[in-house]
Amino acid sequence: MVKLSELPNIGKVLEDDLIKAGIKTPADLKKIGSKEAFLRIYENDPTTCLNELCALEGAIQGIRWHILDEAKKQELRKFHQSL
Repeated sequence: MVKLSELPNIGKVLEDDLIKAGIKTPADLKKIGSKEAFLRIYENDPTTCLNELCALEGAIQGIRWHILDEAKKQELRKFHQSL
């Protein structure tokens, strides 16, 4: 079985945060999406930041979060600011 930490952008700490939030596999993450995953992590740790949201989206897309397209970054930024 593929571990969350095998996805781009997902280190041990973020993997642990995802597992605490009930997201245990890459399939779970892809199914619920980056925003819902972020909200679940945010419930446990309100200090989580925009970079983590971008990291989650990049992991779902299979890319480093730095190369997300600008439209997606803007969408995620607006979502994060709305919290």
